[in-house]
Amino acid sequence: MRKTIRVRQTIATITAEDRFIAVAEREILRQRGELEAYIRSDPRFGRSLEPCTVRRGAPEIARRMAEAAARVGVGPMAAVAGAIAEYAVRAMVEAGARHAIVDNGGDVALFLDRPVTLALYTGRDGPLDLGLRLQPRSDLFGVCTSSATVGHSLSFGRADAATVIAGDAVLADAAATALGNRLSRPHAPTIRSALNSLLLNGIDCLIAVVGRRIGWCGNLPDVIRVDLPWHRITKA
Repeated sequence: MRKTIRVRQTIATITAEDRFIAVAEREILRQRGELEAYIRSDPRFGRSLEPCTVRRGAPEIARRMAEAAARVGVGPMAAVAGAIAEYAVRAMVEAGARHAIVDNGGDVALFLDRPVTLALYTGRDGPLDLGLRLQPRSDLFGVCTSSATVGHSLSFGRADAATVIAGDAVLADAAATALGNRLSRPHAPTIRSALNSLLLNGIDCLIAVVGRRIGWCGNLPDVIRVDLPWHRITKA
């Protein structure tokens, strides 16, 4: 089944067997609680736009966010949506789920036992028929997207979609933000440079949509035409 939940700023769509939905909800609450408590003790972590270290005793989610952000040169909160999505999927898998997806506002963590098509939303003025055909893997993975024109995320670039696929959804989210920041204009050399600069160990693929230009590097999944299911977009 599919259920959209709201926990303060987190608006996430969970796809799994019915009995695992509550597992994901509890994990989202738990991880948000730990992260919010840590930010109260270390406000710098919550507002920094550059990499920063965490204090001793920081929860695992904060440590992983800081580590991923440091690899790509962004602030740790750039990885928060992907991190929460990954922990929710991980909790469902540990509870026995064989197919589980959490879409946290466009930052998606997946554990698949069958192929899934993920539509790439680039705004109503962008290409509306792009879909990524994703195959099952032995572990969960992330497909995360940053945008300067869609949603409320902070971006210093002009990308309609900066998408990263990685075996670590925390890293995928941080790298998507970094990619979006570097896509400063719809110019082929700028797009090429931004993509190549972030093809790091652990990142499978990067995709950039800027205006009518599309670029990618790495192991691109099958790209297919889709009829965008507007009702399935997770948004406020």
